[in-house]
Amino acid sequence: MKILIADDSKAMRSIVVRTLRQAGYSGHKIIEAEDGAQGLALARDEEPDLIISDWNMPQMNGLEFLKALRADGVETPFGFVTTEASPEMRVMAAEAGAAFLITKPFTPEDFQQHCDRFLD
Repeated sequence: MKILIADDSKAMRSIVVRTLRQAGYSGHKIIEAEDGAQGLALARDEEPDLIISDWNMPQMNGLEFLKALRADGVETPFGFVTTEASPEMRVMAAEAGAAFLITKPFTPEDFQQHCDRFLD
């Protein structure tokens, strides 16, 4: 199975990858994108099983990325990992079709709680 991680911070992408491995998803192929625009292109080409995205990124933010995917008819499970998680952001994410929103800092258990239903 493939997991696409979109975050403009290489360090944060590495932390998410490490945490996913700690959560038990070490056998999955990880694809990384530097922003939402690159994430959108990779999602179209690679057809991942799960997408995990930051909210605030240059070129195309996470919400725009999610909305573009849904406009294309792509229903891949999509979740956010972000430092900001106001009630308004949670509503916007859910309305756009996000499956979950995990706030930083996070634990392997946070990923297990939200990702187990999408990854085997």
